[in-house]
Amino acid sequence: MDFYKRAVELKEETIENRRYIHKNAETGLKLPKTKAFVMDRLKKYGLEPEECGDGVTAMLGKGGKVLLLRADMDALPMPEQSGESFACPTGAADHACGHDFHAAMLLTAAKMLKENEDMLEGTVKFMFQPAEETFEGSKNMIEHGILDNPKVDAALAYHVSPGKMPVGLYMYNDKDTMMYSVDGFKITITGKGSHGAYPHVGVDPINIGVHIHLALQELIARESDPAHACVLTIGQFQAGTAANIIPDTAVLQGTIRTNHKEARELLVRRMKEVAEKTAEVYKGTAQIEMISEVPPLICDPKMTDEIVGYMNEMNIPGLTPYPDVSASASEDFAVIAEKVPSTFMYLSAGYQDERGTYPAHHPKVQFNEDVCPIGSACLANCAVRWLAAHKE
Repeated sequence: MDFYKRAVELKEETIENRRYIHKNAETGLKLPKTKAFVMDRLKKYGLEPEECGDGVTAMLGKGGKVLLLRADMDALPMPEQSGESFACPTGAADHACGHDFHAAMLLTAAKMLKENEDMLEGTVKFMFQPAEETFEGSKNMIEHGILDNPKVDAALAYHVSPGKMPVGLYMYNDKDTMMYSVDGFKITITGKGSHGAYPHVGVDPINIGVHIHLALQELIARESDPAHACVLTIGQFQAGTAANIIPDTAVLQGTIRTNHKEARELLVRRMKEVAEKTAEVYKGTAQIEMISEVPPLICDPKMTDEIVGYMNEMNIPGLTPYPDVSASASEDFAVIAEKVPSTFMYLSAGYQDERGTYPAHHPKVQFNEDVCPIGSACLANCAVRWLAAHKE
Protein backbone atom coordinates (compact mmCIF):
# COMPACT_ATOMS: atom_id res chain seq x y z
CA MET A 1 0.00 0.00 0.00
CA ASP A 2 1.37 3.42 -1.00
CA PHE A 3 0.22 5.43 1.99
CA TYR A 4 1.82 8.62 0.72
CA LYS A 5 -0.11 8.46 -2.56
CA ARG A 6 -3.35 7.97 -0.62
CA ALA A 7 -2.43 10.74 1.85
CA VAL A 8 -1.92 13.13 -1.08
CA GLU A 9 -5.41 12.20 -2.31
CA LEU A 10 -6.73 13.04 1.16
CA LYS A 11 -4.65 16.20 1.58
CA GLU A 12 -7.54 18.65 1.20
CA GLU A 13 -9.59 16.70 3.73
CA THR A 14 -6.68 16.73 6.18
CA ILE A 15 -6.29 20.48 5.68
CA GLU A 16 -10.01 21.01 6.17
CA ASN A 17 -9.85 19.10 9.46
CA ARG A 18 -6.77 21.03 10.53
CA ARG A 19 -8.40 24.38 9.80
CA TYR A 20 -11.56 23.49 11.73
CA ILE A 21 -9.50 22.58 14.80
CA HIS A 22 -7.37 25.70 14.35
CA LYS A 23 -10.33 28.06 14.04
CA ASN A 24 -11.98 26.49 17.11
CA ALA A 25 -8.82 26.45 19.23
CA GLU A 26 -9.21 25.42 22.88
CA THR A 27 -6.75 25.21 25.75
CA GLY A 28 -6.03 22.95 28.71
CA LEU A 29 -7.73 19.71 29.68
CA LYS A 30 -11.27 20.57 28.61
CA LEU A 31 -11.55 20.71 24.82
CA PRO A 32 -15.28 20.13 24.16
CA LYS A 33 -15.44 21.29 20.51
CA THR A 34 -12.18 19.65 19.50
CA LYS A 35 -12.97 16.42 21.29
CA ALA A 36 -16.46 16.22 19.73
CA PHE A 37 -15.02 16.92 16.27
CA VAL A 38 -12.36 14.21 16.59
CA MET A 39 -14.90 11.65 17.78
CA ASP A 40 -17.29 12.57 14.97
CA ARG A 41 -14.57 12.19 12.33
CA LEU A 42 -13.38 8.85 13.74
CA LYS A 43 -16.96 7.53 13.62
CA LYS A 44 -17.28 8.81 10.05
CA TYR A 45 -14.12 6.88 9.16
CA GLY A 46 -15.55 3.66 10.58
CA LEU A 47 -13.85 3.56 13.98
CA GLU A 48 -15.47 3.35 17.41
CA PRO A 49 -13.94 6.14 19.50
CA GLU A 50 -14.22 6.32 23.26
CA GLU A 51 -13.44 8.94 25.85
CA CYS A 52 -10.30 8.30 27.87
CA GLY A 53 -10.07 10.78 30.68
CA ASP A 54 -10.30 14.15 28.93
CA GLY A 55 -8.98 12.73 25.68
CA VAL A 56 -10.14 10.35 22.94
CA THR A 57 -9.00 6.88 21.97
CA ALA A 58 -9.90 4.26 19.36
CA MET A 59 -8.43 0.97 18.13
CA LEU A 60 -7.92 -0.99 14.94
CA GLY A 61 -6.51 -4.46 14.37
CA LYS A 62 -6.69 -8.02 15.56
CA GLY A 63 -4.78 -8.63 18.79
CA GLY A 64 -1.03 -9.14 18.88
CA LYS A 65 1.40 -6.35 19.69
CA VAL A 66 -0.06 -2.90 20.34
CA LEU A 67 1.40 0.30 18.89
CA LEU A 68 0.15 3.63 20.25
CA LEU A 69 -0.07 6.57 17.83
CA ARG A 70 -0.38 9.85 19.71
CA ALA A 71 -1.47 13.37 18.79
CA ASP A 72 -2.08 16.33 21.08
CA MET A 73 -5.03 18.67 20.44
CA ASP A 74 -4.69 21.75 22.68
CA ALA A 75 -3.75 25.31 21.78
CA LEU A 76 -1.99 28.11 23.66
CA PRO A 77 -3.82 30.79 25.70
CA MET A 78 -2.87 33.73 23.49
CA PRO A 79 -4.39 35.87 20.73
CA GLU A 80 -3.57 34.93 17.15
CA GLN A 81 -1.91 37.40 14.74
CA SER A 82 -1.06 35.00 11.88
CA GLY A 83 -3.28 36.70 9.33
CA GLU A 84 -4.62 33.32 8.20
CA SER A 85 -8.22 33.31 6.93
CA PHE A 86 -9.04 30.52 9.40
CA ALA A 87 -7.42 32.20 12.44
CA CYS A 88 -9.13 31.62 15.77
CA PRO A 89 -11.53 34.56 16.26
CA THR A 90 -11.88 34.38 20.05
CA GLY A 91 -8.60 36.06 20.96
CA ALA A 92 -8.27 33.56 23.80
CA ALA A 93 -6.48 30.68 22.06
CA ASP A 94 -4.04 30.09 19.22
CA HIS A 95 -2.68 26.87 17.70
CA ALA A 96 0.79 28.43 17.63
CA CYS A 97 2.49 25.10 18.37
CA GLY A 98 0.92 23.04 15.59
CA HIS A 99 -1.18 20.62 17.61
CA ASP A 100 -4.01 21.15 15.12
CA PHE A 101 -1.75 19.49 12.53
CA HIS A 102 -1.01 16.56 14.83
CA ALA A 103 -4.70 15.81 15.39
CA ALA A 104 -5.60 16.24 11.70
CA MET A 105 -2.73 14.06 10.47
CA LEU A 106 -3.60 11.30 12.93
CA LEU A 107 -7.25 11.44 11.85
CA THR A 108 -6.18 10.86 8.24
CA ALA A 109 -3.82 8.08 9.32
CA ALA A 110 -6.73 6.46 11.16
CA LYS A 111 -8.86 6.68 8.02
CA MET A 112 -6.16 5.08 5.86
CA LEU A 113 -5.47 2.33 8.40
CA LYS A 114 -9.19 1.56 8.62
CA GLU A 115 -9.28 1.27 4.82
CA ASN A 116 -6.42 -1.24 5.09
CA GLU A 117 -7.20 -2.87 8.42
CA ASP A 118 -6.59 -6.33 6.96
CA MET A 119 -2.90 -5.40 6.60
CA LEU A 120 -2.44 -4.92 10.35
CA GLU A 121 -0.58 -7.78 12.03
CA GLY A 122 -1.35 -6.42 15.47
CA THR A 123 -3.29 -3.54 17.00
CA VAL A 124 -3.07 0.23 16.56
CA LYS A 125 -4.33 2.33 19.47
CA PHE A 126 -4.99 6.01 18.80
CA MET A 127 -4.41 8.65 21.46
CA PHE A 128 -5.82 12.16 20.98
CA GLN A 129 -4.78 14.01 24.09
CA PRO A 130 -5.53 17.40 25.66
CA ALA A 131 -3.30 19.64 27.78
CA GLU A 132 0.16 19.01 26.39
CA GLU A 133 1.02 22.68 26.87
CA THR A 134 0.23 22.41 30.60
CA PHE A 135 1.91 18.98 30.83
CA GLU A 136 -1.28 17.37 32.17
CA GLY A 137 -2.71 15.51 29.19
CA SER A 138 -0.53 12.40 29.00
CA LYS A 139 -0.82 11.83 32.75
CA ASN A 140 -4.59 12.32 32.58
CA MET A 141 -4.99 9.67 29.89
CA ILE A 142 -2.49 7.29 31.50
CA GLU A 143 -4.46 7.51 34.74
CA HIS A 144 -7.56 6.52 32.76
CA GLY A 145 -5.91 3.49 31.14
CA ILE A 146 -4.59 4.57 27.74
CA LEU A 147 -1.58 2.26 28.14
CA ASP A 148 -3.73 -0.69 29.29
CA ASN A 149 -6.53 -2.94 28.02
CA PRO A 150 -4.82 -3.91 25.79
CA LYS A 151 -1.37 -3.16 27.10
CA VAL A 152 0.64 -0.84 24.83
CA ASP A 153 3.99 -2.24 23.66
CA ALA A 154 5.42 0.87 21.96
CA ALA A 155 4.44 4.43 21.03
CA LEU A 156 5.08 6.87 18.18
CA ALA A 157 4.44 10.62 17.88
CA TYR A 158 5.33 13.43 15.49
CA HIS A 159 5.52 17.18 16.09
CA VAL A 160 5.50 19.75 13.28
CA SER A 161 8.15 22.46 13.33
CA PRO A 162 7.87 25.93 11.69
CA GLY A 163 10.68 28.24 10.63
CA LYS A 164 12.83 28.89 7.57
CA MET A 165 13.35 25.31 6.48
CA PRO A 166 12.05 23.15 3.63
CA VAL A 167 9.17 20.75 4.15
CA GLY A 168 10.44 17.17 4.28
CA LEU A 169 13.06 17.21 7.02
CA TYR A 170 12.44 14.78 9.85
CA MET A 171 14.41 15.32 13.02
CA TYR A 172 15.14 12.70 15.64
CA ASN A 173 17.56 11.54 18.31
CA ASP A 174 18.45 7.87 18.81
CA LYS A 175 21.47 8.45 21.07
CA ASP A 176 20.74 11.03 23.75
CA THR A 177 18.07 13.20 25.38
CA MET A 178 15.82 14.70 22.72
CA MET A 179 13.90 17.18 24.89
CA TYR A 180 14.47 18.47 28.40
CA SER A 181 12.55 17.70 31.55
CA VAL A 182 10.26 20.36 32.97
CA ASP A 183 9.43 20.94 36.62
CA GLY A 184 7.16 23.94 37.01
CA PHE A 185 6.98 25.38 40.51
CA LYS A 186 5.09 28.01 42.47
CA ILE A 187 6.69 29.56 45.55
CA THR A 188 4.26 31.37 47.86
CA ILE A 189 6.11 33.58 50.32
CA THR A 190 4.35 34.69 53.46
CA GLY A 191 5.59 37.66 55.46
CA LYS A 192 3.78 40.29 57.49
CA GLY A 193 2.17 43.32 55.91
CA SER A 194 2.82 46.84 57.10
CA HIS A 195 2.85 50.50 56.11
CA GLY A 196 5.60 51.25 53.61
CA ALA A 197 6.94 53.93 55.97
CA TYR A 198 7.45 51.39 58.77
CA PRO A 199 9.11 48.32 57.22
CA HIS A 200 10.68 47.34 60.53
CA VAL A 201 7.31 46.31 61.98
CA GLY A 202 6.57 43.98 59.08
CA VAL A 203 8.22 41.11 57.20
CA ASP A 204 8.64 42.05 53.55
CA PRO A 205 7.81 39.11 51.22
CA ILE A 206 9.01 41.09 48.19
CA ASN A 207 12.46 41.40 49.71
CA ILE A 208 12.41 37.69 50.47
CA GLY A 209 11.34 36.94 46.89
CA VAL A 210 14.20 38.98 45.48
CA HIS A 211 16.72 37.06 47.60
CA ILE A 212 15.15 33.73 46.63
CA HIS A 213 15.34 34.67 42.94
CA LEU A 214 19.03 35.55 43.21
CA ALA A 215 19.84 32.47 45.30
CA LEU A 216 18.17 30.15 42.80
CA GLN A 217 20.42 31.41 40.00
CA GLU A 218 23.42 30.19 41.97
CA LEU A 219 22.11 26.63 41.69
CA ILE A 220 22.95 26.80 37.99
CA ALA A 221 26.18 28.76 38.44
CA ARG A 222 27.66 26.80 41.34
CA GLU A 223 25.88 23.51 41.92
CA SER A 224 25.01 22.14 38.46
CA ASP A 225 27.55 19.98 36.65
CA PRO A 226 28.73 21.98 33.60
CA ALA A 227 28.53 18.75 31.57
CA HIS A 228 24.73 18.80 31.98
CA ALA A 229 22.40 21.29 30.32
CA CYS A 230 20.33 22.99 33.01
CA VAL A 231 17.97 25.97 32.92
CA LEU A 232 16.15 27.63 35.82
CA THR A 233 13.81 30.47 34.91
CA ILE A 234 11.52 32.62 37.04
CA GLY A 235 8.78 33.84 34.72
CA GLN A 236 6.39 35.40 37.22
CA PHE A 237 6.83 37.59 40.31
CA GLN A 238 3.57 38.89 41.73
CA ALA A 239 3.13 40.95 44.90
CA GLY A 240 1.46 44.02 46.30
CA THR A 241 -1.33 46.41 45.39
CA ALA A 242 0.14 49.84 46.17
CA ALA A 243 3.51 51.59 46.34
CA ASN A 244 3.26 52.42 50.05
CA ILE A 245 2.07 49.05 51.37
CA ILE A 246 4.24 46.06 52.23
CA PRO A 247 2.01 43.08 51.35
CA ASP A 248 1.52 39.88 53.31
CA THR A 249 2.47 37.59 50.44
CA ALA A 250 4.45 37.34 47.21
CA VAL A 251 4.43 34.61 44.57
CA LEU A 252 7.23 33.41 42.29
CA GLN A 253 6.58 30.94 39.49
CA GLY A 254 9.17 29.30 37.29
CA THR A 255 10.51 26.19 35.64
CA ILE A 256 13.52 23.93 35.88
CA ARG A 257 14.62 22.16 32.69
CA THR A 258 17.49 19.75 32.18
CA ASN A 259 18.62 16.94 29.91
CA HIS A 260 19.83 14.74 32.76
CA LYS A 261 17.82 12.75 35.33
CA GLU A 262 20.24 13.21 38.24
CA ALA A 263 20.61 16.93 37.50
CA ARG A 264 16.84 17.23 37.57
CA GLU A 265 16.60 15.52 40.98
CA LEU A 266 19.32 17.77 42.42
CA LEU A 267 17.84 21.03 41.14
CA VAL A 268 14.28 20.28 42.25
CA ARG A 269 15.43 19.29 45.73
CA ARG A 270 17.75 22.27 46.10
CA MET A 271 15.15 24.71 44.74
CA LYS A 272 12.84 23.73 47.59
CA GLU A 273 15.60 23.92 50.21
CA VAL A 274 16.91 27.29 49.03
CA ALA A 275 13.43 28.85 48.91
CA GLU A 276 12.47 27.62 52.36
CA LYS A 277 15.76 28.48 54.06
CA THR A 278 16.08 31.90 52.42
CA ALA A 279 12.59 32.82 53.56
CA GLU A 280 13.48 31.65 57.06
CA VAL A 281 16.58 33.88 57.14
CA TYR A 282 14.40 36.94 56.54
CA LYS A 283 11.71 35.86 59.05
CA GLY A 284 9.17 34.63 56.53
CA THR A 285 8.02 31.28 55.18
CA ALA A 286 7.92 29.75 51.72
CA GLN A 287 5.50 27.10 50.50
CA ILE A 288 6.38 25.26 47.28
CA GLU A 289 3.81 23.74 44.94
CA MET A 290 4.90 21.66 41.94
CA ILE A 291 2.82 22.63 38.92
CA SER A 292 4.30 20.19 36.40
CA GLU A 293 6.67 17.23 36.66
CA VAL A 294 7.77 15.78 33.32
CA PRO A 295 10.99 13.77 32.78
CA PRO A 296 13.45 14.29 29.91
CA LEU A 297 12.23 12.86 26.61
CA ILE A 298 14.54 9.97 25.76
CA CYS A 299 13.59 7.93 22.70
CA ASP A 300 14.22 4.21 22.50
CA PRO A 301 17.29 3.80 20.23
CA LYS A 302 16.26 0.48 18.66
CA MET A 303 12.72 1.58 17.92
CA THR A 304 13.86 4.95 16.58
CA ASP A 305 16.26 3.26 14.17
CA GLU A 306 13.43 1.01 13.01
CA ILE A 307 11.09 3.95 12.40
CA VAL A 308 13.83 5.80 10.50
CA GLY A 309 14.23 2.71 8.32
CA TYR A 310 10.50 2.52 7.58
CA MET A 311 10.40 6.22 6.67
CA ASN A 312 13.40 5.90 4.37
CA GLU A 313 11.58 3.14 2.47
CA MET A 314 8.75 5.50 1.55
CA ASN A 315 8.64 7.25 -1.79
CA ILE A 316 8.15 10.77 -0.41
CA PRO A 317 9.86 13.58 -2.35
CA GLY A 318 12.31 15.54 -0.24
CA LEU A 319 11.94 13.37 2.87
CA THR A 320 15.32 13.86 4.53
CA PRO A 321 16.67 12.57 7.87
CA TYR A 322 18.20 15.04 10.33
CA PRO A 323 19.62 13.09 13.29
CA ASP A 324 20.90 14.02 16.78
CA VAL A 325 18.40 16.80 17.41
CA SER A 326 18.01 18.02 20.99
CA ALA A 327 15.84 20.86 22.30
CA SER A 328 15.61 22.63 25.65
CA ALA A 329 11.83 22.81 25.30
CA SER A 330 9.79 20.06 26.97
CA GLU A 331 7.12 17.60 25.85
CA ASP A 332 4.75 15.52 27.95
CA PHE A 333 5.08 12.58 25.55
CA ALA A 334 8.13 11.96 27.78
CA VAL A 335 5.77 10.52 30.38
CA ILE A 336 4.76 7.84 27.88
CA ALA A 337 8.34 7.29 26.69
CA GLU A 338 9.35 6.64 30.29
CA LYS A 339 6.87 3.75 30.45
CA VAL A 340 7.04 2.09 26.99
CA PRO A 341 9.63 2.09 24.17
CA SER A 342 8.85 5.22 22.17
CA THR A 343 9.93 7.38 19.26
CA PHE A 344 9.27 11.09 18.85
CA MET A 345 10.19 13.11 15.76
CA TYR A 346 9.88 16.63 14.42
CA LEU A 347 8.54 17.10 10.89
CA SER A 348 9.53 20.37 9.23
CA ALA A 349 6.52 22.48 8.33
CA GLY A 350 8.24 25.74 7.53
CA TYR A 351 8.54 28.22 4.71
CA GLN A 352 11.74 29.48 3.15
CA ASP A 353 10.27 32.94 2.53
CA GLU A 354 8.99 35.59 4.96
CA ARG A 355 6.28 33.22 6.21
CA GLY A 356 9.02 31.25 7.96
CA THR A 357 10.09 34.24 10.05
CA TYR A 358 8.33 33.35 13.30
CA PRO A 359 8.92 30.37 15.62
CA ALA A 360 6.41 28.17 17.42
CA HIS A 361 4.53 29.89 20.27
CA HIS A 362 4.70 33.25 18.46
CA PRO A 363 1.30 34.84 17.67
CA LYS A 364 2.37 35.41 14.04
CA VAL A 365 3.71 31.90 13.35
CA GLN A 366 2.56 30.14 10.17
CA PHE A 367 2.86 26.44 9.32
CA ASN A 368 3.12 24.89 5.87
CA GLU A 369 0.19 22.58 5.12
CA ASP A 370 2.29 20.60 2.64
CA VAL A 371 3.44 18.60 5.67
CA CYS A 372 -0.04 17.09 6.09
CA PRO A 373 0.26 14.11 3.70
CA ILE A 374 3.82 13.44 4.91
CA GLY A 375 2.78 13.15 8.55
CA SER A 376 -0.33 11.10 7.82
CA ALA A 377 1.56 8.70 5.54
CA CYS A 378 4.43 8.21 7.98
CA LEU A 379 2.06 7.45 10.86
CA ALA A 380 0.14 4.87 8.84
CA ASN A 381 3.12 3.24 7.13
CA CYS A 382 5.23 3.01 10.29
CA ALA A 383 2.32 1.45 12.16
CA VAL A 384 1.88 -1.27 9.54
CA ARG A 385 5.61 -1.93 9.24
CA TRP A 386 6.35 -1.95 12.99
CA LEU A 387 3.51 -4.35 13.74
CA ALA A 388 4.61 -6.68 10.92
CA ALA A 389 8.16 -6.71 12.27
CA HIS A 390 6.97 -7.46 15.79
CA LYS A 391 4.11 -9.85 15.16
CA GLU A 392 3.71 -12.65 17.68
